[in-house]
Amino acid sequence: MPLKPARAALIPLFAAMALLAACDNQQESTEASAAAPQVGVVTVEAQHFVMTTELPGRTRAYRVAEVRPQVSGIIQKRLFEEGSEVKAGQQLYQIDDAVYAAALQSAEASRLSAGTLADRYEVLVKDRAVSQQAYDEARAAKLQAEAALERARIDLRYTRVSAPISGQIGRSAVTEGALVSNGQAQALATIQQLDPIYVDVTQPARELLALRRALDSGRLQKAGDNAARAVLRLEDGSEYEHEGKLEFSEVSVDEGTGSVTLRAVFPNPDRILLPGMFVHAQLVAGARSDAILVPQQGVTRNPRGQAVAMVVNDQNQVEQRIIQTDRTVGNRWLVSDGLKVGDRLITEGLHMVQPGMQVEPVPAANVDDATGTAATSGQEG
Repeated sequence: MPLKPARAALIPLFAAMALLAACDNQQESTEASAAAPQVGVVTVEAQHFVMTTELPGRTRAYRVAEVRPQVSGIIQKRLFEEGSEVKAGQQLYQIDDAVYAAALQSAEASRLSAGTLADRYEVLVKDRAVSQQAYDEARAAKLQAEAALERARIDLRYTRVSAPISGQIGRSAVTEGALVSNGQAQALATIQQLDPIYVDVTQPARELLALRRALDSGRLQKAGDNAARAVLRLEDGSEYEHEGKLEFSEVSVDEGTGSVTLRAVFPNPDRILLPGMFVHAQLVAGARSDAILVPQQGVTRNPRGQAVAMVVNDQNQVEQRIIQTDRTVGNRWLVSDGLKVGDRLITEGLHMVQPGMQVEPVPAANVDDATGTAATSGQEG
């Protein structure tokens, strides 16, 4: 049966309303999607962190001894190979000893004469055949002769120039036939002990003060046996295979640079380290059991230069935090204030968000892993 005209006229109206409702739903869905963009987040976790400081430094010989003559004379022989290892007490040079041998014989004769006279007067003084003064003078002459004899023996022994320490000897400054003298300014050779070897590095005094304050306040724990541990990175970028330990720091601050000197000692059995080499020393400064390390992608700077982080709260809204960064640890920041465990840090999509905006958090894809796990050791950035 044909529809009434009024009812037939309503059909297009219902179709138009349905189409309009569908368009409104699609627009609302599009607006909701635009109002809640997806952002990549990393959940902040506490980690055990061993704090290290990397400082440039120079190697220094453990001991240095300059070989000098203690008697005068002509060098007869050189008894070592330049650049070789020598032992303490090993003979290095022979000085002509003819004069000193003759002086020793003369001293022995004087000692014999003075001793004989003193012994004779000792008998005669008992019988009052000589005065007590004469006997005392004879005894004094005997003692003087004995001292002269000992000095002659020492001078003769000093014609054998020996190594004062064990180590590597450098080039010889004299050759056979050269005249040397006692007390001369020029050293005959220099011996350096290279195993172990020192590494001297400098650290700004302000960083040393900050480290001590952190230890005193308990924010930073002492690293126990690792507190004196040190490792080296050589000038070519390779890591030195032997581990060293921290020896001491200077008790005064350099007025020109405002820094203190730290000294570490390293074993050097293969003589890889030579005096004067430039190295980087990593010194263990302490440990934190609840350190917060976050990816650098999640930290920006505001116009004031302050470090800023964006986090997603429980209502999936963006919050802006001013944070305190202490140092870099690889590709992460060590944060001391502004973030806490459980915070969801935005590392992906920062350019799309503003504080207070509603977002949809998803695991970040622009970091090493979704949890932001970092290495357990770090160094000064």
